[in-house]
Amino acid sequence: MAAATSSIAPSLSCPSSSKTTLRSSKATTFAFPNIGSLSSTSKSLRSLTATVSGNGKGSSLSARMVASSAVRAPMSLDFETSVFKKEKVSLAGHEEYIVRGGRDLFKHLPDAFKGIKQIGVIGWGSQGPAQAQNLRDSLVEAKSDIVVKIGLRKGSRSFEEARAVGFTEESGTLGDIWETISGSDLVLLLISDAAQADNYEKIFSHMKPNSILGLSHGFLLGHLQSMGLDFPKNISVVAVCPKGMGPSVRRLYVQGKEINGAGINASFAVHQDVDGRAADVALGWSVALGSPFTFATTLEQEYKSDIFGERGILLGAVHGIVESLFRRYTENGMSEDLAYKNTVECITGNISRTISTQGMLAVYNSLSEEGKKDFETAYSASFYPCMEILYECYEDVAAGSEIRSVVLAGRRFYDKEGLPAFPMGKIDQTRMWKVGERVRKSRPAGDLGPLYPFTAGVYVALMMAQIEILRKKGHSYSEIINESVIESVDSLNPFMHARGVSFMVDNCSTTARLGSRKWAPRFDYNLTQQALVAVDNGAPINKDLISNFFADPVHGAIQVCAELRPTVDISVPQDADFVRPELRQS
Repeated sequence: MAAATSSIAPSLSCPSSSKTTLRSSKATTFAFPNIGSLSSTSKSLRSLTATVSGNGKGSSLSARMVASSAVRAPMSLDFETSVFKKEKVSLAGHEEYIVRGGRDLFKHLPDAFKGIKQIGVIGWGSQGPAQAQNLRDSLVEAKSDIVVKIGLRKGSRSFEEARAVGFTEESGTLGDIWETISGSDLVLLLISDAAQADNYEKIFSHMKPNSILGLSHGFLLGHLQSMGLDFPKNISVVAVCPKGMGPSVRRLYVQGKEINGAGINASFAVHQDVDGRAADVALGWSVALGSPFTFATTLEQEYKSDIFGERGILLGAVHGIVESLFRRYTENGMSEDLAYKNTVECITGNISRTISTQGMLAVYNSLSEEGKKDFETAYSASFYPCMEILYECYEDVAAGSEIRSVVLAGRRFYDKEGLPAFPMGKIDQTRMWKVGERVRKSRPAGDLGPLYPFTAGVYVALMMAQIEILRKKGHSYSEIINESVIESVDSLNPFMHARGVSFMVDNCSTTARLGSRKWAPRFDYNLTQQALVAVDNGAPINKDLISNFFADPVHGAIQVCAELRPTVDISVPQDADFVRPELRQS
């Protein structure tokens, strides 16, 4: 879930984020096929390239029969760096390249940022505060004199927030958005996606020739492509996309001061490189944010997976399925408190922790024989109803429909054409979420909730369906696992566990918040109308689907990714001060 932040013209927001990693796993009773491996490789290799092989063909029938077949080969991404050590990772039989992070690498930041005197961080929403503070702190530790300066629109209420964490006009670290862009060698554009779409021409016109535009989301590329446009050819364009919301990026960086390298994984992309510095600058940026490991992608693959993912299991889909299951459980006689625990608390606590530390198969293996039957019933009934909505969502993103929807929604936040403004409404005022407030008040410290087999089956089916869509569309395993598993269980779900759905969704970018509100009802409807009806009608369990789940190579790939994560869980206290101001508790 990548980034955007406060806004300039007609669009206000917070950004995306995205995302953490998995701790090392314990073995389950199922063997992992193609478990993969890690190995070092030369620092100086090819410049970043992207190629796709395979014909990508496969009928919907074969997809239903064998979920792991007819998979398009993922992109082969390679890059060259003269500053950081590159490693080769084998994930489910596919080789990828990564750079590990760590505070011991901060000493290399001056070399990575060679030629850069000022980094302008534009916007102060979800990603802006986190990235600005992390960059500043890392550069201070590296004894660098590079200035990190915040650029905001005149009159913005965010000036006060920026001053509160040490950025000031007097020190030259806080100022007007356009002056900051004009004076920066690296411009991190972290305003909302809709604001980027409405202001890109003015932004480009203020950038210095041979400067570098840094994005934390590929949304702007998608918007430009929809109009047959591209970025100016006299600037470099890179992306570093944390796989988690901004508050997670900052929180884990601060927690990580106790150990070397705690933070949120990130992807990076080099879209345009005018002078050969782009890859090292992007990797330095990611290391400075505290990313435990950084993997390569393309700007186009990033925005497709990210916009899709936040509408799927990261935000929208998980919201939709817990609403559906809460209604079902209470209608069948379960008490409201227990229904909340068996839906939300089950997913955000027990299931997330188990997947994070041991993987999806461990959720199944921890159940009783009767529980495994309930899991299989739920998984079998839910997999294709979830996949149907996910498939539609991915194609809407790829076709540009979701991007256009976000731009138009941002413009409806303001009065126009004689019609009133329609800002985003609240999503936590219904009975279910009021019950959640009551449950949390009486919840013992550290309680992870129950492991309810039926809920587990639905949630894991959703996760596997999203993995399958991204795999069929040719995304790398690093991207698939971060966007479908790691960001969900390690970065986002802990926020819903702490204070409910709005606390999770509304700490994210405007693009993510809009998408979650739009698609959550679709997942709720499909689960209710298809999956739960099938269960009630006694539909037989699809044994092939269950067998494919057990044998899927993604389990081994997840275990390899788990080895790259520091053993630090994000801490989200009730009085968290690192979240969006409007979501803080006094």
